[in-house]
Amino acid sequence: MTFTLNDFLALLPEIILATMALVVLLVGLFIRADGRRWLAWLSLLSVAGALVATLWTPTFSEPMVQGMLRVDVLAKFLNVVFLLGGGFTLMLSVDYLERQGAASGEYYALILFATMGAMLMGSGADLLMIFLGLETLSIPLYILSSFFRQETASQEAGFKYFLLGSFSSALLLYGVALVYGATGTTQLIALSDAVTGALDAKPLLLYAGAGLLLVGLSFKSAAVPFHTWAPDVYEGAPTSTTAFMAVAAKAGAFAAFIRIFADPFVEFAASWAILVGAIAALTMILGNLVAVVQTNLKRLLAYSSIAHAGYLLIGVAAAQTPELASEATSGLLFYLLVYTLMTLGAFGVVMLAEGRRENLSLDDVAGMAWRSPGLGTAMAIFMISLAGLPPTAGFFGKFYVFRAAIEADLLWLAIIGVVTSVVSVYYYLRVVYTMVMRPAETDRTAFESRLAWVGLTIMAIGVLLLGVYPTLAYGWIGDLATLAAAP
Repeated sequence: MTFTLNDFLALLPEIILATMALVVLLVGLFIRADGRRWLAWLSLLSVAGALVATLWTPTFSEPMVQGMLRVDVLAKFLNVVFLLGGGFTLMLSVDYLERQGAASGEYYALILFATMGAMLMGSGADLLMIFLGLETLSIPLYILSSFFRQETASQEAGFKYFLLGSFSSALLLYGVALVYGATGTTQLIALSDAVTGALDAKPLLLYAGAGLLLVGLSFKSAAVPFHTWAPDVYEGAPTSTTAFMAVAAKAGAFAAFIRIFADPFVEFAASWAILVGAIAALTMILGNLVAVVQTNLKRLLAYSSIAHAGYLLIGVAAAQTPELASEATSGLLFYLLVYTLMTLGAFGVVMLAEGRRENLSLDDVAGMAWRSPGLGTAMAIFMISLAGLPPTAGFFGKFYVFRAAIEADLLWLAIIGVVTSVVSVYYYLRVVYTMVMRPAETDRTAFESRLAWVGLTIMAIGVLLLGVYPTLAYGWIGDLATLAAAP
């Protein structure tokens, strides 16, 4: 096995994150608790370095690192999304962790390792590499979910996530084994050619393997009926962890969806699109209907995250039509970027508004628009965007995936998406109504955090800017999706 300069360049962003994570982890052991703030800045610097490396390194037409990793324009865009998610999470977390008395180098190192795992999933050219990326993402999240060691709810969240996550990882790995048994390969490029022969020789083995892959990734994306862990874990975990989990785990899962199901299994794409579409429909319906009755903001955002997994799955289903694969993938990628900004932003507002280690309810945000106008404005922007209303980016995110579904003859799926989006308007705007129209029932004031405010401002501006000028991102995304789909 040889390791060339090109292999090094292909792995450079991941090498930067892994190296700096180890530095942060080790250095954090030798400094006092009141001096650990600069570890967050060091972590942010490493994310910025990985982002520069992602944009600076060249793309390669062939898989690198013994055929395990793809460094194409699609991988670069996904890396940007993951790094933005990790960077904004660090910005939101610094003062929150200090307020909770939980600031430590381990937290920042785990965020870096999890971000690296998501990047490996988005760049994977082999089923085994995607699995390794999934585990590198998941194991830090298990620990981060139970990071408040003295809190029963946090311990319960970590334990639930670990148990169910282990089962889903086992199912995914078993799916990889069955696909290998049917095709004789785990490399995605080779699978494209091997699937045709496997459908004739070992169809049952191939179908079972592909089904288990779908189950494993559906769990990570919190799609129905594999969503049951999400509300309890989101509520019990530290809010900063919940924010990162909601975007990183979901974005990583959909990066794997794009890599695995966009091309290798195109031979049975028609039946596959119906199956994915059915999961998407159930996910949108359950997520939105249950969110209507939630009064706890973290649980509301948890079911919102489930619902948005359904909208993202519409893009996966539409991408099963070969001639529409590029357009559907473009819509899915745009949605992933927008989802990262608006979901992280909403959780960031919750972090600033909540008290010490307690969950925020709707009553707690009553009158918040008058007590903290900036925070109320930011929350309103994120809620309106999550509802998919103009002039925010959430509107165009849904528009692009719905359009792809209609063109792929999945009109029924687009209709369900539109109807459930109308339902979602109620509970998202209920938050805005409560902040503006209801009088304050407590004297709760938002916590100050300059770094978090910078992150929230950037995300709010991004949501509005992409809502007014979506072509700023969508034009580039369309080009890269077309290039990534080219042989």
